[in-house]
Amino acid sequence: MSSALDDDTQAALSAGRETAGAMLRAAQKDLQKVFIVFLIGFLGSFYALRLYVWDFFKGITYAQMNASVGSNVEIIAQTPFDVILLQAKIGMVVGILMALPPFIYYARDALKARGAWPRSPVALWKLVLILIGVVVLFVLGVAYGYFVFFPFTFAFLAQNALSAGFTPTYSIVKWAQFIFLLTLSFGLASQLPLAMTGLSYAEIVPYELFRDKWRHAAVGIFAFGALFTPPDPFTQIMWAVPVLTLYGFSLYLAKVVVTAKRGSEKMDIPATAKYHWNLIAGVGVVGGLLVYTFYEYGGVALANAGLDYVGSDYLLLEPTSQLSVVLFALAGVLAGGVLGLGYFIYRDIERLERTQVGVGDPTKLDLGSLDADGIRAAPPEAFAEVDEDRAMALASMAIDDGDNDKAQAILDRFDEAEADREAEAEDQPGELEERTTRAGGAFFSELTDGETDEDDIGGYYTDIAFIVESVTSRAFWVVGWFMLVLGGTFTWLYIGGIRDVYEDFLGSLPAVIRPEEVLNVVALHPMEALIFEVKFSTIIAALATLPLVAYFAWPALRDRSIVRQRRRTVFLWTGALTAGLLGGFALGYNYVAPGVITFLVEDAIAAEMIIAYRITNFFWLIFFTTAGIGLLADVPVLMVLLNSAGITYDMMRNRWREVTVLILALSAIFTPASITTMFMVTIPLMAAYGAGLGILFVVTLGGRRNLAPARGAAE
Repeated sequence: MSSALDDDTQAALSAGRETAGAMLRAAQKDLQKVFIVFLIGFLGSFYALRLYVWDFFKGITYAQMNASVGSNVEIIAQTPFDVILLQAKIGMVVGILMALPPFIYYARDALKARGAWPRSPVALWKLVLILIGVVVLFVLGVAYGYFVFFPFTFAFLAQNALSAGFTPTYSIVKWAQFIFLLTLSFGLASQLPLAMTGLSYAEIVPYELFRDKWRHAAVGIFAFGALFTPPDPFTQIMWAVPVLTLYGFSLYLAKVVVTAKRGSEKMDIPATAKYHWNLIAGVGVVGGLLVYTFYEYGGVALANAGLDYVGSDYLLLEPTSQLSVVLFALAGVLAGGVLGLGYFIYRDIERLERTQVGVGDPTKLDLGSLDADGIRAAPPEAFAEVDEDRAMALASMAIDDGDNDKAQAILDRFDEAEADREAEAEDQPGELEERTTRAGGAFFSELTDGETDEDDIGGYYTDIAFIVESVTSRAFWVVGWFMLVLGGTFTWLYIGGIRDVYEDFLGSLPAVIRPEEVLNVVALHPMEALIFEVKFSTIIAALATLPLVAYFAWPALRDRSIVRQRRRTVFLWTGALTAGLLGGFALGYNYVAPGVITFLVEDAIAAEMIIAYRITNFFWLIFFTTAGIGLLADVPVLMVLLNSAGITYDMMRNRWREVTVLILALSAIFTPASITTMFMVTIPLMAAYGAGLGILFVVTLGGRRNLAPARGAAE
């Protein structure tokens, strides 16, 4: 049997195995030293967690919680081995990370033999400086997370869980994973200055790309924050603002080093400092005076009052002596001097870039730094490789800066360059373009040419592309309605709707259960309540958006003869499906769900146990036994409606495998991460699908008479 991997992949894997083996052989005599380093990291982390770290983590967890919230928050171990196994896992990770540098160092001979070791020696002081920078930035990022972000985030999450009627009972494993994940994210985010400066200096990623794509970077930072922080604006801003500030500072550093590299003979930082020494010293003195005034004239008391107003337990300490005030003031002088020097360096960089117009390679000209006259005077080669996206980005930046004349000049020069490129292309048509066109035409002709029956891939491709295009042309309305329903549902749940439903449901349970005494719903993960609210809101929004999608897609479906009725049928469908959903929901909420919960807990109550259900398990159980009954009832209804629209009984019966795969995929996305729950959803839905096939078999007389009107019949 042939291998599933191609030759290049197999060669890469073989080379990797060979390199790893060579490294082990080269470091064999020093593996004892590597193991000692690993053991130090492992045992040190293990006992540090046991003696100090857990108490520190608990301290930051409770730091911003008031007494009523903090008294309800507990951190528990679900199994007897949770704590010791967690400490061992963390210790092993720390030990491996500590052992990697000495292992690579002792295996350097094997790496040198394979060309994977730097050939030119790097100055030791540069390596030390880089290492110090990495460590300092990482520590600063982690310190911000521990002393600012985490206290406010945990207080918000605990308050939200309690407001929803849940008990914040965090599993030590999930709680620690949450802390370590965000700790790592802050530590990595703090490396932006080094990463961006190094990539720009090495010209792996041009500085201009970082500068021009800052809007994309801002969106990416907020998106990352939305994934890994609670979905409320306050904590997302607390995450995004420091990272955006770091991005701006990193752009400044990257510009300094890149300009220094490109024009080192014209840029002299010591000369800049010497020339502006008086102004730099003046800025430093102002910084020192501001710090001195803050400490001497009530700034500490005012800051503490502000912290107390926002509910923080942190306090700024008063200086213990006059010497402390003097030292703080000197630090302010130094910080002010650094900022002043940075400003003048940046100003000299701007001037240097303007003086470099027309010097050297014109294709490397920084168009963003030129004014309108400079754009018009730039050589044609400067616009030879500028595409439309780049030109529009430059013009947008100029408009944002209020320089409309520069924006117009950029667009005019781009139009001229584009006209030149088109004229050149007409004189010398590209052979590559012709080959690409022929290949693309052949590919799509294979998909779309020929007969378009239901078993032909071309017919399917054409129909699907036509239908999707008809919906995407109205994407603004579809996405807008989806986001409106999602936001409205989430807001209702967030401000107490989930608590109202929870209390009403508990009130419908039999009195023997005494839910206020024995039935508790707990959050094992700090974000569990919010994640459930987001998932539930997404399901509601998707269900509410389906009729709108059907309404916009209906003309295309009718044009392709997939359905035969007019678009007003969508309203009939929506009414029928809504009636089935609400009827099944009422049945489940009043009878099925209470009966299932009672059956599940009565043995535990008889044994006088205290029941603590996890949020995801309890509420998905309620959802499946309430709204799920409605969805099951809608399956046969939908199948009858689809048959009346033109989808035959035979097609539904023959496509049951595709339907099963689709249901499995949706179950994997919208249910908890468990194979059991996935099949608990899939099996009832497939049973309902089978019931629908049975109903259609009777209604259509075994598929001989479908409900759809004949082609050309009056409707």
